[in-house]
Amino acid sequence: MLQKTRGLVIRSVKYGETSLVVTMFTEVYGIQSYMVNGVRKESLKSSMRASQFQPATLLDLVVYHQERQNLHRIKECQWAVLNQQIFTDIRKNTVALFMVELLQKCLKQPDPQPELFHFMEDALQGLNQATPMVAANFPIYFALHLSHFFGFRMQDTYDEEHVMLDLREGIFVKEEPAHPQWAGNQLSFAVSQFLKAQQPEELEQIPMNREGRRNLIETCLQFYALHVSDFGSLRSLPVLQEVME
Repeated sequence: MLQKTRGLVIRSVKYGETSLVVTMFTEVYGIQSYMVNGVRKESLKSSMRASQFQPATLLDLVVYHQERQNLHRIKECQWAVLNQQIFTDIRKNTVALFMVELLQKCLKQPDPQPELFHFMEDALQGLNQATPMVAANFPIYFALHLSHFFGFRMQDTYDEEHVMLDLREGIFVKEEPAHPQWAGNQLSFAVSQFLKAQQPEELEQIPMNREGRRNLIETCLQFYALHVSDFGSLRSLPVLQEVME
């Protein structure tokens, strides 16, 4: 059946001489895979182009969808939102690739999650409009808030007594936990500052250096690895760590 949906490109893989297999997080069907034929060659017969299927692109789609199939097809597509800075600014592009890879790691079933989809739309728009300081802090902000949609977000219980972050429980505690998955005072305070930020603009007020951001990202990913099965490592992380000034 034909269905209109908005989709976020997660990953594109070349198939044959001219085609792509595209993994997309869609508003209507959740994460799905699509065969896009002939898109890597110039053709007047098709309105679709390979450039439309870069990771972090938002598209308005008309798709053929059959429930029992693992690979679907796209009839029509056009740009939904053109977040131009994400594709022309290397730092923002690196952050966007980290965002979509982290999302993919967490999406285990092809279930519709419209609230999560709208969160991703807003997050990419916020990144597109971000100042350099906000963009540098954005991966931490995104990682901490994304986990909410998967049922294991950190609780901001930080105060002058609860100064250590228990990564297993996702809360701040008074004493060192009996297990090794926890963060000390300095990292815990920084995490609490990011948890308090509700809009990207607030990240401008959180001063961090490259080493601090690296440590926070590693803490966030350790938290994800404890709560997401088969989490593994992120291919985008080494590049992200280089550009997080």
